[in-house]
Amino acid sequence: MTIKSVALAGAAALALVAPILSPAVAQQAQPVPAATLVKAVNLPYEEFTLPNGLRVVVHTDRKAPVVALSVWYDVGAKHEPAGKTGFAHLFEHLMFNGSENAPDDFFEPLKQVGATDFNGTTNLDRTNYYETVPTAALERALFLESDRMGYLLGAVTQGKLDEQRGVVQNEKRQGDNQPYGLVDYKITAGLLPVTHPYGHDTIGSMADLDAATLTTVSDWFRSHYGPNNAVLALAGDVDVATAKRLVTKYFGAIPSGPKTAARVVPVTTLTAPKVETMKDRVAAVMISRSWTVPGSNDPQSVNLDIAANVLGGLASSRLQEALVRQEKLATSVSAYNYGYNQIGQFTIQVIVKEGVDPAKVMQRLDAITADFLKDGPTADEVSRVVTNEATGRIASLESVNGQARVLASGALLANDPGFAKKELERLAAATPASVKAAADQWLTKPSYTLTVVPGPRDAYEEAKVPPPAAVKPAPETPVKGTRGGLPALGTIGELKFPAVQRTKLSNGIELIYAQQAAVPMTQMSLSFDAGAAADVPGKSGTQQLTLSSMDEGTTTLSAAELAIAKERLGASINTGFGADRTYVTLGVPSANLSPATALFADIVRRPAFADAEVARVRDQQIAQIAQELTNPGGLSQRALPPLLYGPDSPYARTAGSGDARAVAGLTRAELVAFQQAWLRPDKAKLFVVSDRPLAEVRAALEPAFGDWKASGTAGVKRFEGAGTPSAPKIVLIDRPDSPQSVIVAGIPNAMTGTEDLLPIQTANDALGGGFLGRLNMDLREGKHWSYGVYGIFRQLEHAAPFYVQAPVQADKTGPSIAALRGDLSGFVGAEPMTQVEFDRAISGAVRSLSGNFETGGAVLGAMQNNDLYRRPDDYYATIAQRYRGMTLPQLNTAMKAALDPSRAIWVVVGDAKVVRPQLDTLGLPVESVSAASVTDAKQEMK
Repeated sequence: MTIKSVALAGAAALALVAPILSPAVAQQAQPVPAATLVKAVNLPYEEFTLPNGLRVVVHTDRKAPVVALSVWYDVGAKHEPAGKTGFAHLFEHLMFNGSENAPDDFFEPLKQVGATDFNGTTNLDRTNYYETVPTAALERALFLESDRMGYLLGAVTQGKLDEQRGVVQNEKRQGDNQPYGLVDYKITAGLLPVTHPYGHDTIGSMADLDAATLTTVSDWFRSHYGPNNAVLALAGDVDVATAKRLVTKYFGAIPSGPKTAARVVPVTTLTAPKVETMKDRVAAVMISRSWTVPGSNDPQSVNLDIAANVLGGLASSRLQEALVRQEKLATSVSAYNYGYNQIGQFTIQVIVKEGVDPAKVMQRLDAITADFLKDGPTADEVSRVVTNEATGRIASLESVNGQARVLASGALLANDPGFAKKELERLAAATPASVKAAADQWLTKPSYTLTVVPGPRDAYEEAKVPPPAAVKPAPETPVKGTRGGLPALGTIGELKFPAVQRTKLSNGIELIYAQQAAVPMTQMSLSFDAGAAADVPGKSGTQQLTLSSMDEGTTTLSAAELAIAKERLGASINTGFGADRTYVTLGVPSANLSPATALFADIVRRPAFADAEVARVRDQQIAQIAQELTNPGGLSQRALPPLLYGPDSPYARTAGSGDARAVAGLTRAELVAFQQAWLRPDKAKLFVVSDRPLAEVRAALEPAFGDWKASGTAGVKRFEGAGTPSAPKIVLIDRPDSPQSVIVAGIPNAMTGTEDLLPIQTANDALGGGFLGRLNMDLREGKHWSYGVYGIFRQLEHAAPFYVQAPVQADKTGPSIAALRGDLSGFVGAEPMTQVEFDRAISGAVRSLSGNFETGGAVLGAMQNNDLYRRPDDYYATIAQRYRGMTLPQLNTAMKAALDPSRAIWVVVGDAKVVRPQLDTLGLPVESVSAASVTDAKQEMK
């Protein structure tokens, strides 16, 4: 066993580490250089290796009584031979289905201990599993991870293989079913030969998944999942001595396996430009141009990251400014450099504005790219990219899961847990010359250009639904017990929710504040009592256009100048709204708090609403509405609210981005009127979470907002007698050639979100609230007709209906609704919540509290929810006591009173010729509506 101790000057200010920024730096009025941010942060780690080859990396962070585990295996899609595409991802699923000494679904024991942030992912390079658990549950989590590493195959059955194969195939259908959902396949095939390790996508092909047998998947496991082919990272309330003792105890006896051989992977580029066109059921033409480039370990990768941001990533990017703002040829642009381990993919994508010739856009794309290659980026552009990249990486490491992920990734893919620091140093050291050199070398090579045009999809093999087959339920796997039972839990630490303080600015705006010192960031939300419910009746989309236009220039700064100012500060300023509240949010390194707050106030108080910008943003919103009408999720979310709340309810306006016809007619005066009626100081509250003390935060906010006065008449929302839900029925929205159907349902009731909903929300844990809920376990794990199903009480200020969402394979649409109706009726009827489900819900809720509120963003959200639902500021600090006082009869009684499945209103988005015959057998009225007509609450049914 080897021990190594290294201090990584990474990207987080953590417990037991010196303060991240000195007071002198904090008080600077000018933006702090990105290099200063990079140098002033620290992520220390220690590592050791077991005799069997398992590499372990440990970081100590005592801010909360939780530990993150991240297990990374050196196996991904690039390791799959011909005929076995999708195997790495399929096995990721199988490893959640129980092991020899813990045969239940892996989520079951994790839920019991209060795990948060738990899942697994696969990509071309690796497979990883992660969870954050209370410190007292660390031994149990290590037992579970070690059992599926060393003692899995005895629990893998044919039934489990069939189940997860079906789940993965529905995951594939769900992705393929989206607009532009086949683009990634085309780009991969266009750039790389099928024989290249990166020449196929992670999800694999339907045919290869169908061909997987128990023997082939078992051989796959034996070849790739040994301890010497893995890295375990631990971050949080743990030290290296404890980690060494426990990891040795649980992983030490696992024998080494075959080591994945390092492959020589060429950065294969095209010998000549390749241009293709494909059809899809989309609302707008998309142009995509791609190059193969070096992978993330190559020093040039960060320079290509910067190039992508300058071209199309930043809000001030070259393509955004030229194609979207100035010439108005496109409604959106993007550019990214996706660095896999050994190769990367540099891609530019442009959504062409309706009525514009794509050939003209292509010419301008060529010219702008050529100009960038000729002169390179400016020093200011490079600095802005580096500042925003550094800020994002700092923020991402606030959670212990983020810390463990970075350490494990570096160890596995770069043989250096501290690789994140090297990337940040490379970013900080980048110059216009280094970025230009990298772009010159790679972006002058032949590219692959794909144009997606509206039209019926071409036939493709992967979209074919396999013939119906009887489901073979996975048999229960007996516990072998060769390692003893699950380790006992220690005493779970109680949640220490930060103290919430309240004060006011001079003009009366209330400031609600909590201090979180884990990272040197400030997050704030200026919340207005408005929301979608405040949108203008008959002119749905007014609010969204108002908010979007506010971010496109003030009376002192143009749209481009505003974007540049934000980027120089590393500030993220966004607008948005929920059903009941409208938000303008700010996230910024605290060292830049004062200038960022001034910019924040300029956007809120002095938007220009320049005619040219309003016209452009209006066109973008209309294009967005058109995109929603081609998206199955967008269609369902537009159609349900008027049915669920009634077409005259303010909550009916929560449907999508508005009515295209109404948006087209909106004027600047109407946007100004909306802003003055709703986005005003007498409707505002400021919520702030920061590492800085309250006095310093208030001192920054007072000059920005303290003299702001309301003028004119405030807007009023009217809910009394505003809406009557539809009678129970099924509304079918025809979307031809859909390999999946999206099912949503709303069940109205008489409750409001300001009531005490905790009992029914807790009971719903067993029905629809999580992976182990009955709805998901039935349609996903039991029948494998879906990739995932959930049901929740949608808590709004004046309503709390029950909502279900279930994307299912098209040929099982009718049976899926029948199954959902049965599950819902059973839960409030003959099969209520059981004692086992109750115990799991209560223990999971109590034990997960510390993990749930580990980050400033989570605390900020909780503060806003408490205010919206009229709960005390210490609501979460005292919630564990409420959970412990609940009883099973209490929860079942509350659920029966709140949920009446017979009132369900169903919306289905799918291929009518496939789906309608299934729906007609369910005994409910079925009404059909075309996708094109779902623009507002006035839908014509047939």
